Amino acid sequence: MSVAEDLSFPAVREQVSAAEWEQRVNLAATYRLVAHYGWDDLIYTHISARVPGEDNHFLINPYGLTFDEITASSLVKIDLDGEIVMDTPFKVNPAGFTIHSAVHSTGKDAHCVIHTHSNDGVAVSAQADGLLPLSQTAMIVLGDLAYHDYEGIALDLDERERLIADLGEKHSMILRNHGLLTTGATCADAFLRLFFLERACTMQVRALSGGRELTMPDQGVPEKTAGQAKFGTANGIGDLAWPALLRTLDRQDASYRD
Repeated sequence: MSVAEDLSFPAVREQVSAAEWEQRVNLAATYRLVAHYGWDDLIYTHISARVPGEDNHFLINPYGLTFDEITASSLVKIDLDGEIVMDTPFKVNPAGFTIHSAVHSTGKDAHCVIHTHSNDGVAVSAQADGLLPLSQTAMIVLGDLAYHDYEGIALDLDERERLIADLGEKHSMILRNHGLLTTGATCADAFLRLFFLERACTMQVRALSGGRELTMPDQGVPEKTAGQAKFGTANGIGDLAWPALLRTLDRQDASYRD
């Protein structure tokens, strides 16, 4: 049986700490959820998470597996340079970690980084005005949203400094002509930010395609809404929804836990 046919490696759990195993399960769940909502891009794009207690070690998807195949055991442990640091039958895409390594290296609470090439996310990233305050969802997102101009496929390491500078203290970013990026102290936080950003982009694409005059909120309302959202989600924005999301995955296919 090929590795692609058997993605369960019980020995991995025996080799890692309980904290790392929990992070592996949550990260595998994040991959499955991105696939569930249709934001994946075959084997491309990545979600990475810092290994608890190991500042310079990270978990990332094995290159060649689709997001709905990812399991806790199949995730690959790498260092900040994208080099594999734990035995695995899989390979990784070092170039795919360029953006992620930049964000992880900031030393902030960016312990999980999600990057997508979704249809609506890329569509909005190509629009000159970026994300517009057309919906409550967008207004919630806007207060924590940054932008980074496209510089080509993310292969040049010197782009990392500019990306970090553009992200600043924000947790969400539109990579112009490219896609979306969110960060979080946990996989749950990063995913919830992605959920709202992706939905805001979808709402904008649909609103702009409706062929009718749009209603824009009064001056100051987007800022007020962003402030209200920040007050209400100051800590652990994903804590409440995450268990329910895991239950959804468990009802469908609990193999991400393997």
